[in-house]
Amino acid sequence: MWKAIASNALTLFIVVLVAVAGLLAWGKRQYEGPGPLAEAICFRVDRGASFAAVSRGLETQGAISDARIFRIGADYTGKVQGLRFGSYLIQPQTSMDDIVDQLTRGGQSTCGSEINYRIGVTTADVVLRELDPGTQRYVEVVKFDPAIDNTPPEYTAAIDDPGIRFRVTLAEGTTVWQVAEALKRIDIMEGDIGALPPEGTLAPYSYEISKGSNRAELVAEMRDRQSRILNDLWAARADGLPYATPEEALIMASIVEKETGVPDERGTVASVFVNRLRTGMKLQTDPTVIYGVTKGQGVLGRGLRQSELRGATPWNTYVIDGLPPTPIANPGRASIEATLNPPTTPYIFFVADGTGGHAFAETLAEHNANVAKWRQIEAERARQPSAQPAGN
Repeated sequence: MWKAIASNALTLFIVVLVAVAGLLAWGKRQYEGPGPLAEAICFRVDRGASFAAVSRGLETQGAISDARIFRIGADYTGKVQGLRFGSYLIQPQTSMDDIVDQLTRGGQSTCGSEINYRIGVTTADVVLRELDPGTQRYVEVVKFDPAIDNTPPEYTAAIDDPGIRFRVTLAEGTTVWQVAEALKRIDIMEGDIGALPPEGTLAPYSYEISKGSNRAELVAEMRDRQSRILNDLWAARADGLPYATPEEALIMASIVEKETGVPDERGTVASVFVNRLRTGMKLQTDPTVIYGVTKGQGVLGRGLRQSELRGATPWNTYVIDGLPPTPIANPGRASIEATLNPPTTPYIFFVADGTGGHAFAETLAEHNANVAKWRQIEAERARQPSAQPAGN
């Protein structure tokens, strides 16, 4: 009898062990295998959220099949306490194991919403956008100019969202004054900028900020970045350039930046100015004259007058020899690189060609022919009727 009882108990014990092993193997497959998610989602982890709440949220949104397995697996791997708040892009069929790793690995992803304070040459606006998980592209929610527009309620609500990200994007060709004025209007930032830094010393880039970021510290970061770019590219510059210092190269880069909006033309434009400096020819570039009129404080908004082209200012390169005393804008890395490593060309002249780019010429006769073509294009455009507003 006792032998039978012992035999049955042993059999039951083995069955239980087999069942437990099977259950563990099943759970491991559930945890490490492909998840049930059919389409990408943007999953939000609030600051201070518990792992249990996150597990339930993931199960509700269909990212995991079982919240309990998710918690047990995370606990077994020792990652329960590593949960980090933020917004996470979870791709289809992502395993529980990979989701745990994503949510505990290192902070916020690029999913969710962001507010971008964009500082451009002619405008400075604010864009609220959010990522569409399906297309992984940002969708614009609202855009406005804080200098002239009322603040949209969507923006006001967004800045109080603890998961929102903020950035300041500085475009190539802005002036230091324009940047300073735009930063003053960013309502989530604090502190005074102080004295304006020298012209041209702020690097165009997209900078991460947060609520309460200090304006002066951001400007210092912009200056530091531009200094590193200039020093690195100066060290790798071509031989025989007509610039004695990195500061002179920065001046030239700012002129190149303002002369063309076509990326592929930067090097050729730089070569024209290098050729002029080498031959002792005046630079004769309109953007420097404009800077002498505006001092970088805003956009001229009209054509130059003959009196301004002849007027004596330190920046009028139709009058002065060589480079002006300061940059005329904040040049980007590409313009600095083009200035310090321009191609070798025979060109001395260039003029707009009607396509947004320029026609380059080696001789004055070629240049005059290009100018005549451009004036014909301008005349034809002037004869075209203005577009009429659509009727209601």
